[in-house]
Amino acid sequence: MKIRFLGAAQTVTGSRYLVTVGSLRVLVDCGLFQGYKTLRLKNWDRFPIEPSEIDAVILSHAHLDHSGYLPRLCKDGFKGPIYCTEATKELCRILLPDSGYLQEEEARFANKRGYSKHKPALPLYTEEEAERTLDRFESVAWKTENKLSSKDGDNSIEFSFHPAGHILGAASISIRAKENTILFSGDLGRISDPLTRLPDCTVSADTLIVESTYGNRKHLANDVKNDIRSIVLRTIKRGGTLLIPSFAVGRAQLLLHYIHELKLEQSIPDVPVYLNSPMAIRANEVFLHCANESKVSLEHARAICDTAKAVSSVEDSILLNENSEPKIIIAASGMATGGRVLHHLKSLVPDPKNTVLFAGFQAGGTRGDSMLHGATEIKIHGEYWPVRAEILQLDSLSAHADGGEIINWIQKLPNVPKRIFVTHGEPAAADELRRRLCEKFRTSAHVPEFNDSFEI
Repeated sequence: MKIRFLGAAQTVTGSRYLVTVGSLRVLVDCGLFQGYKTLRLKNWDRFPIEPSEIDAVILSHAHLDHSGYLPRLCKDGFKGPIYCTEATKELCRILLPDSGYLQEEEARFANKRGYSKHKPALPLYTEEEAERTLDRFESVAWKTENKLSSKDGDNSIEFSFHPAGHILGAASISIRAKENTILFSGDLGRISDPLTRLPDCTVSADTLIVESTYGNRKHLANDVKNDIRSIVLRTIKRGGTLLIPSFAVGRAQLLLHYIHELKLEQSIPDVPVYLNSPMAIRANEVFLHCANESKVSLEHARAICDTAKAVSSVEDSILLNENSEPKIIIAASGMATGGRVLHHLKSLVPDPKNTVLFAGFQAGGTRGDSMLHGATEIKIHGEYWPVRAEILQLDSLSAHADGGEIINWIQKLPNVPKRIFVTHGEPAAADELRRRLCEKFRTSAHVPEFNDSFEI
């Protein structure tokens, strides 16, 4: 069994791992590179192997840095099945077509404004191509062994999904070939998350591929709800609007949970709350449908979703920018890389009475990262906009385990894997976690580089 790191190597995006057993080729995750332009350009590179030679994709969860390249892979010749959990399948039905639509919109806007050096600017894939990709998805039950064989029948693996927390449907993936087992952590969630399940610690493995998004950090033991309360009250006192760029899946529901509790306790005024993301609105529907996979009851899940008024149409979205009353707007995308939040930013960031609250990790090179590092202006749709609003971040809302939580998860596994590869983190985060793992477990831990290949 061999593993080749085709993404998420010393970066936090583009999760792609090729597992080879003889003639059998399986891709674990198939994500988009995001953030810095040098990373985004990798999405346009020729895939390192012919997509038609890949037998199957096994998907850990629905976030685009793990699933967002799938339509392009299919467009370029991949013909096999895509295995995932039921909730991941439902969420990808939302995320992937939306990703194609946004790329088409960005290309149209670039061609209209003439700010792209490509003539014409083209999308990586279209909404229609993403829709066709969904036909390849096959959902698999939790903790069941599934056999996958090569076309000639000479080689096979068995794989299974285990809860990873993080978001609905997120899984760690166990892959076994004969006597060897690789465990892919996927994105690990947090024990303190009030909505998602706890990561499963019951899987034995010889080799571990572990994420390190927050590998060099410790989440502050803040009272998240109180932090949100203070920010809301301060913004309203100024007569401003609180804009929260949010991931539509997971983060939006978590924010609504806290706002719901604050309103229930009458800790904040009953200001209007708007969920301005068609994708997040549909994610709410999946949240309700899969409430049995969360920590809350169906009744509580409904109350969370009812906290905000859903903004579906473009016209209603535009009207929000003309509305000067104090309010809370939750809009995608979470790193301000695209979507309706960009139009709100153009309207709101020039005014110091408003607040922009980033609710989680901001990859290097994104607008969110730029604003948090003190940018005085941001570029949106080819134009620069002054940043005068209050810019804040809530790290404590992250859906990723920190370094200590990752180590605790590994410690609870039935055995410490003999070999650990640290991925899905910026270089400093990945190397710090590697060092801690070596010291803690006296095991072999390594941070692979892009396109590295190892025999397991």
